[in-house]
Amino acid sequence: MMPPFSSDQPQTILIAASTVYDTAALQRMLARHHLTVQAVSRGDEALAAVRGGHVALALLDVALAGSANLELCPRLQQASQTPLPVFLLSAHTSPEERLCADEAGAAAYLPLSFQTDELAEKILLHLQLIAPAPHVAGMPTMATLEVNYHTMLAGSPDAIVLMQRGSYQILDVNRRARQLFGLTETELVQSDLLALFPPLQPDGQPSAHVFATAIEQIMAGEIQMVEMELRHSSGRAIACELRMVPLTTAEHRLMHVRIVDVTPRQLANALRDGKNALLEMIARGAPLPDTLDKLVRLIEAQLDNGHCTVMLLNPDGVTVTSAAGPSMPPDYLAALNGLPIGPAAGSCGTAMFRKQTVIVSDILNDPLWAPYRNAAAHYGLRACWSTPILLDQDTVLGSFAMYYRDVREPTADNRRLIHTATHLAGIAIARTRHEEELQRHREHLEELVAVRTAELRQAKDDAEHVNEELSTALDNLSLTQEELVRRDKLAALGALVAGVAHELNTPIGNSLTMASSMSERTAALRHDLESGLRKSVLTAYLDQAASADEVVLRNLNRAASLVDSFKRIAVDGAGSQRSRFMLGDVVAELMQSVQGEVSQRQLELVEDVDHWLEMDSYPGLLMQALRHLIDNSLMHGFGSRHQANGHGSITLSAHDSNNGEIAITLSDTGAGITPENLPRIYDPFFTTRMGAGGSGLGLYITHNIVTGVLGGRIDAASTPGHGASFMLRLPKSAPL
Repeated sequence: MMPPFSSDQPQTILIAASTVYDTAALQRMLARHHLTVQAVSRGDEALAAVRGGHVALALLDVALAGSANLELCPRLQQASQTPLPVFLLSAHTSPEERLCADEAGAAAYLPLSFQTDELAEKILLHLQLIAPAPHVAGMPTMATLEVNYHTMLAGSPDAIVLMQRGSYQILDVNRRARQLFGLTETELVQSDLLALFPPLQPDGQPSAHVFATAIEQIMAGEIQMVEMELRHSSGRAIACELRMVPLTTAEHRLMHVRIVDVTPRQLANALRDGKNALLEMIARGAPLPDTLDKLVRLIEAQLDNGHCTVMLLNPDGVTVTSAAGPSMPPDYLAALNGLPIGPAAGSCGTAMFRKQTVIVSDILNDPLWAPYRNAAAHYGLRACWSTPILLDQDTVLGSFAMYYRDVREPTADNRRLIHTATHLAGIAIARTRHEEELQRHREHLEELVAVRTAELRQAKDDAEHVNEELSTALDNLSLTQEELVRRDKLAALGALVAGVAHELNTPIGNSLTMASSMSERTAALRHDLESGLRKSVLTAYLDQAASADEVVLRNLNRAASLVDSFKRIAVDGAGSQRSRFMLGDVVAELMQSVQGEVSQRQLELVEDVDHWLEMDSYPGLLMQALRHLIDNSLMHGFGSRHQANGHGSITLSAHDSNNGEIAITLSDTGAGITPENLPRIYDPFFTTRMGAGGSGLGLYITHNIVTGVLGGRIDAASTPGHGASFMLRLPKSAPL
């Protein structure tokens, strides 16, 4: 034992090591005892430092000590002017090397991985800067203390396994280890630790190789912990940290293995990173389906065999649409589309209706699922917890749901996950809705500008071409004739000519007859004037002239009306006003305009229209098409006297087809259409009442409006004697 260390002696602790050593930590431990630390990496540097006369103790790496005789150790002691204790540090300790260290005069032989605080304690004790702890009578010392390892292991809050090195045979386990792996103590001690690993780790390396390498590094003091994936008895993967401490006795080579399940930590990290990725997707405007799909997959990765869905409430505020559910049966999700929300509409529909979380732990026995119980049972769904996605406390956007295939209640973690998912889904949906609203405003503004520009251009064109109306009419007639020829409608053109000639011949002929008659009466009046005109003759002439004027004006007005109807054959959407409107408003205005004529014929007009059906289309052209259909029913269905005086009806109905279209049906109980005429009803100028007020253009114009500007289609069906029915299928938004 060297004498106590005094203040006038050297105060430097020299570290001579070939590898980097944590000198800062050792310096902090020794600083309060007025010791400094100096590190060198070569033998000559160590000798030079010792010759300087300030080294109180040297820590020498065996790798720098020379050959097997460790000759640098005695050389350092010889170079010092005062007795110099040398601690030899070895990366791989062995009994043979310890013997060599003793022969070389080393004061201590320690592992290179020796803990810094313990090394500082040995230095201070050796230099007598601190005194050894006093021995208390009756208390055990470390040399005499015996601890029952099994008792200590059993009380540990962590999973502990005592393993034999080399064979990996499990010798002892505690209760927490049995819980972690779902195995009994007997099952575990009859196995080895490698049996608890999957064959391959997540990076593809064999588990046996990774574990063996970790054991070697721990024995060399390079590491104390390794992260590996183990396996529950059910086959479920468990991400773990293995902290291992070698226990070596004269008879056994053991390893104390503390196993910490880090799955919750990894899940928390994955959830945090996933939330950041989702917020980034939302910020850069990623498509809503992609965002919701990623959200659902993120939450499902946090669950134990749970399945998630996102449902959106449709703009009608009543029905729902499936937006995301990658792990759910596609047929089940498809069956949810269009279902209404309500006080007993499963978990999602009820949650949206109530605007609060709905927990159904047993679907087969919960009244909320009564209408859909069979469908859930078919797909093996037993529990469903749903939370509404709210924009504010009154505005529902949709719902987020968790499904399980067994009866269960949500845990606190489940509730936190649902809250997180609902919050993120609300941000994504609200952002998308706002973007769509802005886009609609932009499009509407562009439409308004385009419409106003078209109106100004049309006004300018009308002013410039007011004198060219006749030429334009002739050009339109020529274009119509060419279109008829192209469509093989020459026969219809012949019918047009005959109809036009017949319709115009009557009013023009009546006018000519009356004009000729008045010409003769005028000549007779002139003759009477020369021979002396009587008052009675003049009075009679004036009465005849007034009557003739009335006849001529009536017939000419009839001819002008016919010509105007021919000019309305072409349908042009550019001259019509496009707007967003409620279908019920258009139907109400139409019903008001035809109610008088329908009532006059003693017919019933029935309306079955969902007033709140919204369309972005051409209300004027739509009303014109429906008016033509009603006129067609009045003229052809109830045209004869006995039909007009009957108790027939005309019904107009409209409903949402739930596929982006609105179905409008107009039907009557009139005479109907014969099978041979049904294929020709849309032909221009085809009519069964030629010469009796029918021009055969009404259904042709209606067909052009529906299939052209409105972008829809029209179908007709009829049974003679039982009425006719016309169905219009129109998109809610007309084509641009």
